[in-house]
Amino acid sequence: MNVQSVGICVKPGELELADLVRELEKWLRDRGLAVLPDPEAARWTHADAYLRSDLARQVDLIVVLGGDGTLLAVARAVGLRNVPILGVNLGTLGFLVETGRDELFPSLVAVLDDRFPIEERMRFDVRVARDGEELGAYTALNDAVVSNTALSRMVDLRTRADGAVVATYHADGLIVATPTGSTAYSLSAGGPLLLPTFDAILLTPISPHALTQRPLVLPGSSVVELTVLASRGGEVHLTVDGQVGRALEEGDVVSVRRSEQPARLLVPPGRNRFEVMRKKLRWGER
Repeated sequence: MNVQSVGICVKPGELELADLVRELEKWLRDRGLAVLPDPEAARWTHADAYLRSDLARQVDLIVVLGGDGTLLAVARAVGLRNVPILGVNLGTLGFLVETGRDELFPSLVAVLDDRFPIEERMRFDVRVARDGEELGAYTALNDAVVSNTALSRMVDLRTRADGAVVATYHADGLIVATPTGSTAYSLSAGGPLLLPTFDAILLTPISPHALTQRPLVLPGSSVVELTVLASRGGEVHLTVDGQVGRALEEGDVVSVRRSEQPARLLVPPGRNRFEVMRKKLRWGER
């Protein structure tokens, strides 16, 4: 991978990252690389700030300092730009950001020497329509969730896959997750774990009224449509990656399909997915 310029994106409000950002900027500049920070990182560098969406169009690599939430936001800002992302874990669990803080500089050496594999992760194109008119479009790396925001209130969602009716879910909501997102909200709602490079779409109902409505794994090529039939009190809302979204009304249709452009994440060489799951989920511990 030919890297001439590097973007730096930082979790907002993390003042303790100042020294690390300065050290990273110097390390990159000493190797003749251009440094483009996002507005958060720019507070501690000698470079002008770039919006993440603009930055993604101008760099060959993005380094994300933060947790999974920061990486999700950056992956969404990247849009269709085919730029690889190196996530450095400064949070707690960190399924997406797999490089530890103490591994940052050795990992960058490996990246520049083209010894760090790039893993392509499925993303979703998520669109909302009302009476045939598109109201919004989003990109998701983890999931798209349609749910009732009121406490103890359900929503009725007619769900289709490639035009065929799957079911009408009577539940608190429904999660449409990528394999990457199978370790996020879907997991807490009882969904299965999928390896992140698996080609599939996961439907996980949230507290369904019928216990027979279980999580369902669909082919990755499927086009999923959720139609809001009724809200039993409260407000129905679409949330994408737990960060953006909009309110929905009865009759609104949310369509979810695989994006033509996957996210490109740099992962440590030799990473064993089962080892990651054992460590993060504490499998085998009493």
